[in-house]
Amino acid sequence: MPTTLSHEAICVSAVRKAYGPTVALDDVSVTVRSGTVHALLGENGAGKSTFVKLLSGLIVPDTGDVSVFGKNVRLDSPRAAHRLGIQTAFQEMTLLHNLTVLENMLIPSAPVSVTGSIKRKRARIDISRHFEDMGLSDLNLDDEIGELELAQRQKIEIARVIYRRPKVLLLDEPTSSLSGPDVEWLGEVIRREKERGTTIIFISHRLSEVRDFCDDLTVLRGGTHIGSGRVADFRDEDVIKMIAGRPLVHSFPPRTQTRHALGDEILSLENAGAEGKLRDVSLSLREGEILGVAGLQGMGQHDLFLSIFGDKPLSSGRLKIGGQKVVFTSPRDAIRAKIGISLVPEERKTEGLFLRLSGTHNATIPMIDKFTKFGLIDRKRESAEVRRAFSKIDLVERAEWSTADTFSGGNQQKIAIAKWLLTQAPILLVYDPTRGVDVGTKNEIYKILLRYAEAGGAVIFYSTEIPELVHLSDRTIVFYGGTVIAEYANDALTEENILAAALGSAPLKPAI
Repeated sequence: MPTTLSHEAICVSAVRKAYGPTVALDDVSVTVRSGTVHALLGENGAGKSTFVKLLSGLIVPDTGDVSVFGKNVRLDSPRAAHRLGIQTAFQEMTLLHNLTVLENMLIPSAPVSVTGSIKRKRARIDISRHFEDMGLSDLNLDDEIGELELAQRQKIEIARVIYRRPKVLLLDEPTSSLSGPDVEWLGEVIRREKERGTTIIFISHRLSEVRDFCDDLTVLRGGTHIGSGRVADFRDEDVIKMIAGRPLVHSFPPRTQTRHALGDEILSLENAGAEGKLRDVSLSLREGEILGVAGLQGMGQHDLFLSIFGDKPLSSGRLKIGGQKVVFTSPRDAIRAKIGISLVPEERKTEGLFLRLSGTHNATIPMIDKFTKFGLIDRKRESAEVRRAFSKIDLVERAEWSTADTFSGGNQQKIAIAKWLLTQAPILLVYDPTRGVDVGTKNEIYKILLRYAEAGGAVIFYSTEIPELVHLSDRTIVFYGGTVIAEYANDALTEENILAAALGSAPLKPAI
């Protein structure tokens, strides 16, 4: 084990950053010890992203000082941060979707010859070797980024910054799109970088990862510094109270509905297959039920959601809604069906929201006809219904008129959920809805899903966090190799069983 150095790698002193009347960081001071892994924690909107952007050179503080390895610096551009050895892997990834893996890895600096041309052969050899060292040899350097799974893109984002041999590595919620073995992969990457002497700032909403990976922690709340210290000196409940400003007694709220109170079957798939990874899938969903879906990256669960929502037509099998066979050729068909379907998608920024539109406009897009008469929108009625929907999920009032890009990830996710709740569709598909949101917002999303089901709505719920499936679902099906390999309920619905099935080691028909 390397000796932990005692001097400071990063020292942020009395930093303030405001955007008009909104203060993102207020007199924040944080010290990061050299050669350590330092967790940065807080709710969405606490100032974490602003802190990372400041160290990345994307923004300049209004007041305060920043020193890197004992030297006062002005980080007024990403290039200035790179010169000091600071590299950032962002949660909202910076990869270009229309370029290949290799081309993305070479941005912004590729090896060039004396004539200025890129040495592609040498670059390919170097990056192939780098991917092999990082356990990513299964990735094809010629694949376009836009064709890859989200988790694969996240790993490439991390591999790219490590390829640049950073002295300080900023990891902005790197596990928000990872699960199971991928998180273990990241843990090994962090361990190796720490052994190399790299200082790491790690942002996560998962306390188990903070305990596994980190030496120290800092909590921000409302743009202010709440506390710092060694991870081992804090209990989980203390950290949660620091983050939220209140104790969250029930991380998973109790469910009042039992499986025996469920209604009739509302949706079923029979031997369904679709272009991509979905093959021979059969499942059923009842009124008032939350059906959990588990599976490691790329096992077909994403294609399941797209097929039910009409975005990826079935190539075989049947979809029944309310006992009647239906054929959806587009999401519009699913939304406008007699028994309608809504989908909260995987990526809220690119798939769930129009970032330059207000919360109201985002929320009413799927059902604008409801507020339209003779080609004119009844703005008063639209506003009243949006206000009621937003109040039910504890969204701030300004979400009605402010653009979605001005909100934290947690509030953006709430807008994305409210948008589909407004449709009052009997069936709700939610794909990893708590990805990248803080513990308080997670708790609120859990309550939204439970209230929806207890009112008779039917939910199909995928999560990368297995405990969510165990505590929120009535049943959980597990995908492996494009099909359902296992189904669990009651006492068999455990983290151990789900993980075993996701790894392909469960029986095909376990007891329910």
